[in-house]
Amino acid sequence: MDNTIKVLKIEVGQPPVIKEICNNLDGLQAEVDGLIQVIGLDNDCLLVCNDEGKLNGMKPNRWLGDDIVCGPFFICGDSMEGEFVSITDRQADKYAEQFAVAPAFTGEEKELEPHITFISF
Repeated sequence: MDNTIKVLKIEVGQPPVIKEICNNLDGLQAEVDGLIQVIGLDNDCLLVCNDEGKLNGMKPNRWLGDDIVCGPFFICGDSMEGEFVSITDRQADKYAEQFAVAPAFTGEEKELEPHITFISF
């Protein structure tokens, strides 16, 4: 069984590229250079980045809302069962356009500071 998926990979300072990756924990972690963090996006897509990117001092990559993703990341599809699946051409086009420009960071952005939000119930 072929256990690969098509993703949109975004490296620091580089334009997004379509890439086939292994769809297992080792493969996913290899793409982000460490532990994975999954962030839900629109259009049944997931952004997968390094969970400790800021703590490890990885270089800032792209803005995501009011935060900065540090280190390499990729975008894949999300199945109805919550599985990582290949990104569609339409999804890839949308996010390739959104992340096309690699911004210049000064290193002084307050969003580069690691932070934890506690939510009590």
